[in-house]
Amino acid sequence: TVKVSYPIFKNALAVGIPGTKEKGLHMAVALALLAGKSEYGLEVLKDITSKDVLKAKEIIKRNIIDVTIARNIVGLYVEVEAFSNLGKTKVIIKDKHDNIVIVQRNDQVIFKKAEAEQQQVSLIQSMKKMRIRDFVEFADRVDIKLLDLVEKGIKMNKKIAEAGMASKYGKVLGNGLSVHDMDYKDYAKYLTSVASFARMSGYPLPVMSCAGSGNHGLTAILPVVAVGEKKRIDPDKLIRGVALSLLVTIYVKSFTGTLSPVCGCGVAAGVGASAGITYILGGSIEQIEGAIKNMIGTLAGIICDGGKPGCAFKLSVSVDAAIECAMMALNDVVISSDDGIVDETAEKTVYNLGKVSTEGMATTDEAIMGVMMGKCM
Repeated sequence: TVKVSYPIFKNALAVGIPGTKEKGLHMAVALALLAGKSEYGLEVLKDITSKDVLKAKEIIKRNIIDVTIARNIVGLYVEVEAFSNLGKTKVIIKDKHDNIVIVQRNDQVIFKKAEAEQQQVSLIQSMKKMRIRDFVEFADRVDIKLLDLVEKGIKMNKKIAEAGMASKYGKVLGNGLSVHDMDYKDYAKYLTSVASFARMSGYPLPVMSCAGSGNHGLTAILPVVAVGEKKRIDPDKLIRGVALSLLVTIYVKSFTGTLSPVCGCGVAAGVGASAGITYILGGSIEQIEGAIKNMIGTLAGIICDGGKPGCAFKLSVSVDAAIECAMMALNDVVISSDDGIVDETAEKTVYNLGKVSTEGMATTDEAIMGVMMGKCM
């Protein structure tokens, strides 16, 4: 039996399982039973074969897997119970996709991770106290050698983008243009959307995630890289810009939540990308803050209706907006604090976004799931 929160169910309903043409939680569970390897972490299914898929389909036909929604639970939550003649086990994952917080065998707790949960909460609270200025100063001053993880993320996400370019969807998403003929905006949209399409269709390559999401990682990294390549930005400056984008994305997510009813690629990673693009193009701290306010004032209402190949289109729209908002900010054109949820400071604007995304949209996921499940009946 598998119980998951609304956001997990929503994100797993239509997303491709890596290395297969299959979708859905029942298939993921069956494949994990057959060939899952926990030592691979988030790449737990990377060794599965076509024979495993056939065996998994047979398991599903036996109706031994029961998947339900864990109601009245907010955020990321997965509870799995397995039963056999030898007894039963129970495992709970919470807050992060790889954060196992409890393991039970025959109702006896054999592992508990309460302290780690407290550390996670503490980290989030610490992020909320930061300012955009702090992130910019960090990006400026940090020893470039300490950003090797960021450089690794750039290479990893560029690799899946290149795989997406080579797929049958590459030419379609690129409107028939070659990469060399694209301007910086078209290239940024193309690079990000083909990477997302490949990932969400189940292409067997890892991506560098951000704030718990692979698509967030693609959106926070690839647009900055694309603009940097086309504008021939110094490689070290580009890495620093990507680092800023990732930090701003995490900052926004600390207010909106790891999983939320709003599209984090647009209202978190897109915000980060806009800040990173403004940074690499020589923007001041005030202009970077302006880009953040422009993005939130533009894309705050875009909803998340689950992980799926169609996310590629949302990423493309987010990247387009991120570049436009950066360019406006670089010309000192910023949405007025009198407008909507945009406030006097970038930090207060992010706070307002979080309030709308959590308190204001408390039942949105349930409504979205009602629509999505209605199509399956």
